[in-house]
Amino acid sequence: MLHNAVRRHVQHHVRMSLTRIAVHVDSEDLAIIKAAAAREGISEAEIIREAIHLAALSKQAWHEPLGWPSFNSNAPTATAAR
Repeated sequence: MLHNAVRRHVQHHVRMSLTRIAVHVDSEDLAIIKAAAAREGISEAEIIREAIHLAALSKQAWHEPLGWPSFNSNAPTATAAR
């Protein structure tokens, strides 16, 4: 089950305009999706949309650095120590 914050993020994107596509699914995966949908009280389509959205985010290319601070310990690198 997805963490609630992730689910809210995904549901926000689901409200955007949707495009219908056809996807071929392994029968074992579909059985897992059906069981999860029944257990969580949501549609199979919602589970599949969540999965597609998370897969898309994981494959997203960032064109700019994230701006995280860097750390320089002034210690020699592993290759320089050899």
